[in-house]
Amino acid sequence: MPNAYEAAPRGPWKQEYVEKYLPLVKRIAGRLAISLPSHVDEDDIIGYGVFGLLDALERFEAARGWKFETYASIRIRGAMIDGLRTMDWVPHSARQKVKRVQEGFAELEYQLGRAVTAEEVAELLKVEVREIEGVMAQAQILTLTSFDETTVDTDGDNSGTPLNLLVDPSALEAYQDVEKDEQKQILAIAVEKLPDKEKLVVALYYQEELTLKEIAAVMKLSESRISQLHSQAILRLRGRLSRQKRNLF
Repeated sequence: MPNAYEAAPRGPWKQEYVEKYLPLVKRIAGRLAISLPSHVDEDDIIGYGVFGLLDALERFEAARGWKFETYASIRIRGAMIDGLRTMDWVPHSARQKVKRVQEGFAELEYQLGRAVTAEEVAELLKVEVREIEGVMAQAQILTLTSFDETTVDTDGDNSGTPLNLLVDPSALEAYQDVEKDEQKQILAIAVEKLPDKEKLVVALYYQEELTLKEIAAVMKLSESRISQLHSQAILRLRGRLSRQKRNLF
Protein backbone atom coordinates (compact mmCIF):
# COMPACT_ATOMS: atom_id res chain seq x y z
CA MET A 1 0.00 0.00 0.00
CA PRO A 2 1.38 3.47 -0.83
CA ASN A 3 1.92 5.78 2.12
CA ALA A 4 0.29 9.22 2.36
CA TYR A 5 3.26 10.91 0.71
CA GLU A 6 3.26 8.55 -2.28
CA ALA A 7 -0.49 8.99 -2.78
CA ALA A 8 -0.42 12.80 -2.60
CA PRO A 9 -0.86 14.77 -5.84
CA ARG A 10 2.05 16.99 -6.85
CA GLY A 11 1.27 20.71 -6.42
CA PRO A 12 -0.82 22.50 -3.73
CA TRP A 13 -0.09 19.72 -1.21
CA LYS A 14 3.40 21.11 -0.56
CA GLN A 15 2.46 23.52 2.27
CA GLU A 16 0.50 20.76 3.98
CA TYR A 17 3.50 18.45 3.96
CA VAL A 18 5.88 21.17 5.10
CA GLU A 19 3.63 21.67 8.13
CA LYS A 20 3.42 17.92 8.68
CA TYR A 21 7.19 17.44 8.69
CA LEU A 22 8.15 20.72 10.40
CA PRO A 23 8.50 18.90 13.78
CA LEU A 24 11.12 16.68 12.11
CA VAL A 25 13.00 19.79 10.96
CA LYS A 26 12.86 21.26 14.47
CA ARG A 27 14.01 17.98 16.01
CA ILE A 28 17.07 17.83 13.74
CA ALA A 29 17.85 21.50 14.49
CA GLY A 30 17.57 20.76 18.21
CA ARG A 31 20.13 17.97 17.90
CA LEU A 32 22.54 20.06 15.86
CA ALA A 33 22.38 22.74 18.56
CA ILE A 34 24.78 20.77 20.76
CA SER A 35 27.59 21.52 18.29
CA LEU A 36 26.83 25.19 17.66
CA PRO A 37 27.95 28.40 19.37
CA SER A 38 25.30 30.22 21.38
CA HIS A 39 25.09 33.17 18.97
CA VAL A 40 23.75 30.98 16.15
CA ASP A 41 19.97 31.45 15.99
CA GLU A 42 18.12 28.13 15.95
CA ASP A 43 15.43 29.73 13.77
CA ASP A 44 18.06 30.26 11.06
CA ILE A 45 18.97 26.57 11.24
CA ILE A 46 15.30 25.63 11.01
CA GLY A 47 14.99 27.89 7.95
CA TYR A 48 17.82 26.04 6.21
CA GLY A 49 16.16 22.77 7.19
CA VAL A 50 12.87 23.78 5.57
CA PHE A 51 14.74 24.27 2.29
CA GLY A 52 16.10 20.74 2.72
CA LEU A 53 12.58 19.45 3.37
CA LEU A 54 11.28 21.15 0.23
CA ASP A 55 14.12 19.58 -1.72
CA ALA A 56 13.24 16.17 -0.27
CA LEU A 57 9.58 16.59 -1.20
CA GLU A 58 10.57 17.39 -4.78
CA ARG A 59 13.16 14.63 -5.20
CA PHE A 60 11.81 11.69 -3.23
CA GLU A 61 11.24 8.49 -5.18
CA ALA A 62 9.47 5.88 -3.09
CA ALA A 63 10.28 3.15 -5.60
CA ARG A 64 13.91 3.18 -4.46
CA GLY A 65 12.88 1.61 -1.17
CA TRP A 66 13.59 4.55 1.16
CA LYS A 67 11.18 5.67 3.86
CA PHE A 68 10.39 9.31 3.25
CA GLU A 69 11.31 10.34 6.83
CA THR A 70 14.74 8.72 6.44
CA TYR A 71 15.39 10.39 3.11
CA ALA A 72 14.06 13.75 4.32
CA SER A 73 16.21 13.64 7.48
CA ILE A 74 19.36 13.34 5.37
CA ARG A 75 18.34 16.18 3.04
CA ILE A 76 17.26 18.41 5.95
CA ARG A 77 20.47 17.89 7.92
CA GLY A 78 22.56 18.38 4.80
CA ALA A 79 20.80 21.67 4.03
CA MET A 80 21.38 22.87 7.60
CA ILE A 81 25.09 22.07 7.39
CA ASP A 82 25.37 23.75 3.99
CA GLY A 83 23.78 26.83 5.51
CA LEU A 84 26.18 26.77 8.44
CA ARG A 85 29.13 26.61 6.06
CA THR A 86 28.03 29.85 4.42
CA MET A 87 28.19 31.65 7.77
CA ASP A 88 31.98 31.16 7.83
CA TRP A 89 32.39 31.96 11.52
CA VAL A 90 35.38 29.69 12.05
CA PRO A 91 38.74 31.40 11.32
CA HIS A 92 41.02 29.70 8.79
CA SER A 93 43.63 29.29 11.53
CA ALA A 94 41.20 27.24 13.63
CA ARG A 95 42.06 23.90 12.03
CA GLN A 96 45.68 23.97 13.22
CA LYS A 97 44.65 25.08 16.71
CA VAL A 98 42.14 22.26 16.92
CA LYS A 99 44.75 19.75 15.83
CA ARG A 100 47.23 21.04 18.40
CA VAL A 101 44.75 20.81 21.29
CA GLN A 102 43.46 17.44 20.09
CA GLU A 103 46.99 16.07 20.06
CA GLY A 104 47.61 17.64 23.46
CA PHE A 105 44.68 15.73 24.97
CA ALA A 106 45.75 12.49 23.29
CA GLU A 107 49.41 12.77 24.32
CA LEU A 108 48.73 13.71 27.93
CA GLU A 109 46.09 11.01 28.37
CA TYR A 110 48.47 8.46 26.88
CA GLN A 111 51.20 9.53 29.31
CA LEU A 112 48.98 9.62 32.40
CA GLY A 113 46.68 6.72 31.50
CA ARG A 114 43.53 8.65 32.41
CA ALA A 115 41.20 11.36 31.19
CA VAL A 116 42.78 14.79 31.62
CA THR A 117 41.21 18.21 32.14
CA ALA A 118 41.28 21.29 29.95
CA GLU A 119 43.41 22.92 32.65
CA GLU A 120 46.05 20.21 32.36
CA VAL A 121 46.13 20.50 28.58
CA ALA A 122 46.41 24.28 28.87
CA GLU A 123 49.41 23.83 31.15
CA LEU A 124 51.01 21.38 28.72
CA LEU A 125 50.54 23.74 25.77
CA LYS A 126 51.35 26.84 27.84
CA VAL A 127 48.14 28.67 26.98
CA GLU A 128 45.17 30.01 28.94
CA VAL A 129 42.32 27.63 29.79
CA ARG A 130 39.83 29.91 28.01
CA GLU A 131 41.80 29.40 24.79
CA ILE A 132 41.47 25.61 25.14
CA GLU A 133 37.72 25.98 25.75
CA GLY A 134 37.37 28.20 22.68
CA VAL A 135 39.24 25.70 20.54
CA MET A 136 37.01 22.86 21.77
CA ALA A 137 33.95 24.78 20.58
CA GLN A 138 35.60 25.36 17.19
CA ALA A 139 36.44 21.65 17.00
CA GLN A 140 32.76 20.75 17.10
CA ILE A 141 31.92 23.22 14.35
CA LEU A 142 34.72 21.93 12.14
CA THR A 143 33.62 18.35 12.74
CA LEU A 144 30.06 19.27 11.85
CA THR A 145 30.86 21.15 8.64
CA SER A 146 33.73 19.10 7.18
CA PHE A 147 34.25 15.42 6.37
CA ASP A 148 38.01 15.24 5.77
CA GLU A 149 38.96 14.59 9.38
CA THR A 150 39.51 11.31 11.23
CA THR A 151 36.06 9.73 11.36
CA VAL A 152 34.24 6.55 12.09
CA ASP A 153 31.27 4.99 10.38
CA THR A 154 27.91 3.80 11.60
CA ASP A 155 26.57 0.33 11.06
CA GLY A 156 23.12 1.80 10.58
CA ASP A 157 21.34 -0.61 12.92
CA ASN A 158 20.75 2.06 15.59
CA SER A 159 21.38 -0.60 18.22
CA GLY A 160 22.81 1.73 20.84
CA THR A 161 26.51 1.50 19.98
CA PRO A 162 27.74 5.10 19.45
CA LEU A 163 29.38 4.34 16.12
CA ASN A 164 27.94 7.32 14.25
CA LEU A 165 29.74 9.70 16.56
CA LEU A 166 31.75 11.79 14.14
CA VAL A 167 29.97 11.18 10.87
CA ASP A 168 27.22 13.06 9.04
CA PRO A 169 24.59 10.65 7.64
CA SER A 170 24.76 12.23 4.18
CA ALA A 171 28.43 11.29 3.86
CA LEU A 172 28.34 7.66 4.98
CA GLU A 173 29.29 6.18 1.61
CA ALA A 174 32.62 8.02 1.75
CA TYR A 175 33.75 5.92 4.68
CA GLN A 176 33.25 2.33 3.50
CA ASP A 177 36.80 1.03 3.87
CA VAL A 178 38.79 -1.76 5.52
CA GLU A 179 39.38 0.22 8.73
CA LYS A 180 35.68 0.35 9.54
CA ASP A 181 35.51 -2.50 12.06
CA GLU A 182 38.77 -1.54 13.77
CA GLN A 183 37.62 2.05 14.18
CA LYS A 184 34.32 0.89 15.68
CA GLN A 185 36.16 -1.16 18.29
CA ILE A 186 38.61 1.63 19.06
CA LEU A 187 35.81 4.15 19.43
CA ALA A 188 33.75 1.92 21.72
CA ILE A 189 36.78 1.49 24.02
CA ALA A 190 37.53 5.22 23.91
CA VAL A 191 33.94 6.10 24.87
CA GLU A 192 34.14 3.78 27.89
CA LYS A 193 37.21 5.70 29.11
CA LEU A 194 35.49 9.09 29.03
CA PRO A 195 34.77 10.86 32.34
CA ASP A 196 31.32 9.96 33.66
CA LYS A 197 29.52 13.20 32.72
CA GLU A 198 30.97 13.22 29.21
CA LYS A 199 30.09 9.56 28.75
CA LEU A 200 26.51 10.26 29.84
CA VAL A 201 26.21 13.17 27.40
CA VAL A 202 27.52 10.94 24.61
CA ALA A 203 25.05 8.18 25.54
CA LEU A 204 22.06 10.51 25.74
CA TYR A 205 22.94 12.22 22.49
CA TYR A 206 24.11 9.35 20.26
CA GLN A 207 22.27 6.38 21.75
CA GLU A 208 19.06 7.92 23.11
CA GLU A 209 19.07 10.62 20.40
CA LEU A 210 18.00 13.41 22.75
CA THR A 211 18.28 17.08 21.86
CA LEU A 212 20.51 19.58 23.67
CA LYS A 213 17.53 20.88 25.66
CA GLU A 214 16.45 17.38 26.66
CA ILE A 215 19.94 16.38 27.81
CA ALA A 216 20.23 19.57 29.87
CA ALA A 217 16.93 18.73 31.57
CA VAL A 218 17.93 15.12 32.28
CA MET A 219 21.32 16.06 33.73
CA LYS A 220 20.06 19.23 35.44
CA LEU A 221 22.82 21.31 33.85
CA SER A 222 22.75 24.37 31.61
CA GLU A 223 22.69 23.90 27.85
CA SER A 224 26.06 25.67 27.60
CA ARG A 225 27.57 23.20 30.09
CA ILE A 226 26.17 20.24 28.15
CA SER A 227 27.62 21.67 24.94
CA GLN A 228 31.00 22.07 26.67
CA LEU A 229 30.97 18.48 27.92
CA HIS A 230 30.11 17.27 24.43
CA SER A 231 32.93 19.39 23.02
CA GLN A 232 35.45 17.87 25.41
CA ALA A 233 34.26 14.34 24.68
CA ILE A 234 34.54 14.84 20.92
CA LEU A 235 38.03 16.30 21.20
CA ARG A 236 39.21 13.41 23.38
CA LEU A 237 37.75 10.83 21.01
CA ARG A 238 39.17 12.48 17.91
CA GLY A 239 42.59 12.65 19.56
CA ARG A 240 42.52 9.00 20.59
CA LEU A 241 41.33 7.86 17.16
CA SER A 242 43.97 9.95 15.45
CA ARG A 243 46.73 8.59 17.70
CA GLN A 244 45.54 5.02 17.24
CA LYS A 245 45.45 5.44 13.48
CA ARG A 246 49.06 6.66 13.47
CA ASN A 247 50.05 3.63 15.53
CA LEU A 248 48.44 1.28 12.99
CA PHE A 249 50.55 2.44 10.08
